[in-house]
Amino acid sequence: MKLHFAIALLILFVSCKGNAQKKEMTSSSIDKYKKEFPVQKTNSEWRKELTDAEYYVLREAATENPFTSELLKNKEKGTYVCAACATPLFKSYTKFDSGTGWPSFYEEIEGNVAYDVDYKIGYKRTEEHCATCGGHLGHVFEDGPAPTGLRHCINGVALNFVPAE
Repeated sequence: MKLHFAIALLILFVSCKGNAQKKEMTSSSIDKYKKEFPVQKTNSEWRKELTDAEYYVLREAATENPFTSELLKNKEKGTYVCAACATPLFKSYTKFDSGTGWPSFYEEIEGNVAYDVDYKIGYKRTEEHCATCGGHLGHVFEDGPAPTGLRHCINGVALNFVPAE
């Protein structure tokens, strides 16, 4: 009887797949897969062109501190573009105050934002990148306002603002 119990317990442990293992495998497979973007530069080229804060967020996928972006309270009409390559990413009329401390938009400019999945903080999130240079922008969540229900939570340092003419 004890032998049957021990064998059943062994089979249970061997066949069990934990979430941590699954996440690790998914995360490592994403890390190994490097996308090609139209604008390709070396790290040293990016370092020469970007400020330290821009490089840290755009090239190393960091997050700026909340409520520190100069663009957070901007209410002017215009377009938010990638700070690295000037690709238009978000129109000002899609910006809203999410209360999170980062500029938030309910809609991107179609085709100019690329998406990926990350598990960097232990759970699945949809990460956003500039579709032209691959720069890390932030994450998109499904708790935004109508009409899309999305909240593109973007690091302000990853953006530049171009006022409407």
